Amino acid sequence: MEITRDIVRVTVIVGGILVLSSYVWGVSKMDHPDQLWGGVSKSLQKITVPMMFLAAIGFLVFWWNSMYSLSLEEVKSLQYPWSTHDENGLQRLFVAYLLFLVPSMLWLESTRFHEQHAYSWTPFLVISILALVALGNVLLILLSYSAYQQQVPGGGLMLTGTILLAIQVIINDLIIWSYAYPWKGP
Repeated sequence: MEITRDIVRVTVIVGGILVLSSYVWGVSKMDHPDQLWGGVSKSLQKITVPMMFLAAIGFLVFWWNSMYSLSLEEVKSLQYPWSTHDENGLQRLFVAYLLFLVPSMLWLESTRFHEQHAYSWTPFLVISILALVALGNVLLILLSYSAYQQQVPGGGLMLTGTILLAIQVIINDLIIWSYAYPWKGP
């Protein structure tokens, strides 16, 4: 199957809607949605909420630039810093977006599942899902860094967007939240 720009665009739009829907669905099914904060302190929550909005803006900046501002040739030229030009930028973007979006759809539900059952393996499931989201973010950072190095128009904006996203996804969610969450045993 050939990955086209329209396939990537539709995938991100549908995936984004599904991520947001999964959050609404998951929160509506929880008896105490504030449990999702786990052991994150109130003072850190006050910082995290604005970072969520900055992360969303960062994602949208990267998405808009990669899917609408760049020419098709520039998107196809996206590569990792260690790779050579091979016209597979759309495929790289598609994989990075999927690694970011699909696990994002599953995080809240897996956390809710852990809260209800607390099997010995459920913390590993939740943290692995967050790690996959972070991996997708890292791939987006690498693609935007390479674009920045190659002086692709908007490469700096793309890199800034992915870094804003990383502060939330990697630092706040994967590291701080996973550490602070009160993982209970069976």
